[in-house]
Amino acid sequence: MDVSESASISSGIADRYAMAVFDLAKEGKEFDQLESNLDDLSAALAGSPELMDLIHSPVYSREEQSGAIAAVSAKMDLSKTMQNVLSLMASKRRLFVVPQMINRLRELIAEEKGEVTADVASAVKLTAAQSKELAKTLTAKIGKDVKINMTVDESLIGGLVVKVGSKMIDTSIRSKLNSLQNAMKEVG
Repeated sequence: MDVSESASISSGIADRYAMAVFDLAKEGKEFDQLESNLDDLSAALAGSPELMDLIHSPVYSREEQSGAIAAVSAKMDLSKTMQNVLSLMASKRRLFVVPQMINRLRELIAEEKGEVTADVASAVKLTAAQSKELAKTLTAKIGKDVKINMTVDESLIGGLVVKVGSKMIDTSIRSKLNSLQNAMKEVG
């Protein structure tokens, strides 16, 4: 089995669970609670190597995964829908797709709200005012509400790299220096 095939299978599994959770949340008008659950779950996964190990490692039995994920879900006060789906995933040994499911759910919720996500990389952390102004500018250009996913990449030296869907705007100094270097190579 090649890697792309297993990634495709994982993506399909994550998509099915995400669609189920999304439909249940839509039916119960629980989008705000679902978004809060996704933020909490993402933070827990990012902050706990043990939790990441639990969802990825085949060493843990179904019962151990089910018990642990039920305890974590209850402690985090996740919605009943999310708790039930995570329990089901544990019983089917599908917890390894939780990060992909979270990403897919975020996409579905944004689509439902008419939002798009812009991945923005900058050389230094933007202030709240700068982020707000950037979001406002992007909203005006795109015609949809823009949610910014911010990262810091010091190798940019200065400027921004903004990705919205398939479009990319690179105003970084690194990019300008590379262009200048290529132009100088052509001349010499």
